[in-house]
Amino acid sequence: MPPPLPPALPRLIATDLDGTLLRDDRTVSDRTVAALAAAEKAGIDVFFVTGRPSRWMDVVAEHTAGHGIVICANGAGVYDLRHDRLLSCDPLDAPDAARIAHALRAAVPGTSFAVERSYSFHREAGYATPWGGVPDSLIAPIDALLTHDADQPLLKLLARHENADPDEFLATALELLGGQAEVTRSSSAALLEISRAGVTKATTLARCCAERGITAAEVVAFGDMPNDLAMLAWAGTSYAVANAHPAVLAATARHTATNQDDGVARVIEALLERG
Repeated sequence: MPPPLPPALPRLIATDLDGTLLRDDRTVSDRTVAALAAAEKAGIDVFFVTGRPSRWMDVVAEHTAGHGIVICANGAGVYDLRHDRLLSCDPLDAPDAARIAHALRAAVPGTSFAVERSYSFHREAGYATPWGGVPDSLIAPIDALLTHDADQPLLKLLARHENADPDEFLATALELLGGQAEVTRSSSAALLEISRAGVTKATTLARCCAERGITAAEVVAFGDMPNDLAMLAWAGTSYAVANAHPAVLAATARHTATNQDDGVARVIEALLERG
């Protein structure tokens, strides 16, 4: 039998977006919209905790209720979407990013890099962007990217390889970089997301909850990929969607339906029905 629902309604729901809350076409279903609205009406805060940058939050911006706050870039930035404002950040230092990039490329030749700043994205020529180009983005070698828009915090260094096995690429980077940075992945491609050491979805969510007097035991979290593991381990109650990465399914006792089958909404509905 699956583990029971938590004994009381949570005070906060924290959910990943891609592969978890969003369907494969990157939309939010009507059922999920209704469930999120019902949770907020019941007094439960809903936080989106994502690897996405703030510029990719348009699909869910209207569902952040009155607070408008989201945790982006795997915890490196907290944004107020209502006012397009960065509230706090834990940036990666550019010299550290440069050392990491050169070490990783030496270990895995063919790796290309991009940088995600608070309001801009720039990449090397070999770094593919399947979603298309980004307006006003610079295409240049990594050292030049790290000096461009230097007035903006550097939230993530992105490393991509067109031929590497995604899990092996992550394992190599973790072994190589040790505690120099947080390295994770949220894509089905060989795409690594590298943040400042100690910065994860969990650390930033914990801080945001503490500011509101909310404990881990009062949080229900949802996720699907390795970048969600720290958050799922921190929250008092955690669910992996059925389409999650094998490591996430193995680490999470509670499972729900896939993102295509409104897995997050199903749990929220059950929580509210039970009261």
